[in-house]
Amino acid sequence: MKGRLIFLLLILLLVIVQYSNSITLELIHRHALQLNNNGPITQQQRLKDLLHHDFIRHNIISHKWRQGLQPTTRSTRQATEGTPSAAIEMPLASGRDFGIGQYITSFKVGTPSQQIRRLIVDTGSDLTWINCRYLCAAQGDNCTKGRRIKRRRVFNARLSSSFRPVPCFSHMCKVDLMTLFSLKTCPTPLAPCAYDYRYSDGSAALGVFANETVIVGHTNGRKTRLHNVLIGCSDSFRGPTLQNVDGVMGLAYSKYSFATKAAENLGGKFSYCLVDHLSHINATNYLIFGANHNQVTVLGDTRYTRLELNLVSSFYAVNVVGISVGGKMLDIPLQVWDTTKGGGTILDSGTSLTFLTDPAYQPVMEAIKKSVSKYQRVKLDGVPMEYCFNATGFDETLVPKLIIHFADGARFEPHWKSYVIAAADGVRCLGFLSASFPGAAVIGNIMQQNYLWEFDLAGNKLGFAPSACSSS
Repeated sequence: MKGRLIFLLLILLLVIVQYSNSITLELIHRHALQLNNNGPITQQQRLKDLLHHDFIRHNIISHKWRQGLQPTTRSTRQATEGTPSAAIEMPLASGRDFGIGQYITSFKVGTPSQQIRRLIVDTGSDLTWINCRYLCAAQGDNCTKGRRIKRRRVFNARLSSSFRPVPCFSHMCKVDLMTLFSLKTCPTPLAPCAYDYRYSDGSAALGVFANETVIVGHTNGRKTRLHNVLIGCSDSFRGPTLQNVDGVMGLAYSKYSFATKAAENLGGKFSYCLVDHLSHINATNYLIFGANHNQVTVLGDTRYTRLELNLVSSFYAVNVVGISVGGKMLDIPLQVWDTTKGGGTILDSGTSLTFLTDPAYQPVMEAIKKSVSKYQRVKLDGVPMEYCFNATGFDETLVPKLIIHFADGARFEPHWKSYVIAAADGVRCLGFLSASFPGAAVIGNIMQQNYLWEFDLAGNKLGFAPSACSSS
């Protein structure tokens, strides 16, 4: 069974900053000394690891894309408009210090709450699951066969009064959770609904579904509680991706994802801001559920484009119509951007670099290569990128402005460092990867960096504005 895990990339510790009507959690950057367990790595090694995860992730995206460009069933309880009483702002940071290529976050679960510290944040995953043990009181036995999780932070479901397993005989288990790989096994009507969540890189998580309370806790004692959040209680998993984490936070747009649940209670919105991936230790990232009440300062006007929430599976799709470089619109066939003809574009914080299908990739690369052709071309060992060059004495003013144009007239103007990226000491590379057509173009998180991105699920809008990702 093909997996549906797509990793987002982002990490966190909780420090409270109080605003008039919002709750703010400040991020500790991924390079903070208190998080650095494995020591520094070179830029080249980091890029090699990012590319490895990017290719795996894009294979998953392509598989889901081929399943059919068709509307998906959404919750009848959609994200609601209105002004929430508070917004949750969660810190995000890289999982590099934990030996993984994704970003992680943390939250508290249960009543009384238990801390879960290392959750992969994944905009392409529908299910939020955690390392967990659950003892069935009715059966007097371990529902998950007594498999032991070693060296992990494990949620003990028996100690939580709000833990409510989903019955295996229920319609929810038999029908609603089929896309989350629920199993048909149902030994007794009261037995919990089990799952076998498989990922295309060979990783897998097994456990049972339950509704639970999720708490965002703060150092001053304030708490925000989300009730009846669907979680997976996983007591068994395998694969390299999952070895050093405590679970996954699913942020895809789907009925049971954490993003949908949190947003429907907080104004139908969530947003994030990613600093430069090579920033110093005092840089911050944010994941905000609810409106941004100036917690993150923007450096220009916020632009809006339509967010296609029901277009393809649970992806966040946008209507791109073209790319210009240096003020010239490139000759890219329109079908590249047209989902009815096998194309289309998604915004994905779990992919690092930006993928363009071949009909778009070639003209974009040619246009940018001309501007850096005076520099000596180099080949980095183990880095499958088409064009890298010796950046000694590099003049950034030579880099032409790249603009992504949307159908409704909005324009996204990434910073030049987001597409002429630092790859090793004294070396830069053009930050695009090629994908086959038909297929999806993916705007990755490096292209998104130093912008605040707001996903308005209630209004079907995507807002974006340049930002240093710092608080006001």
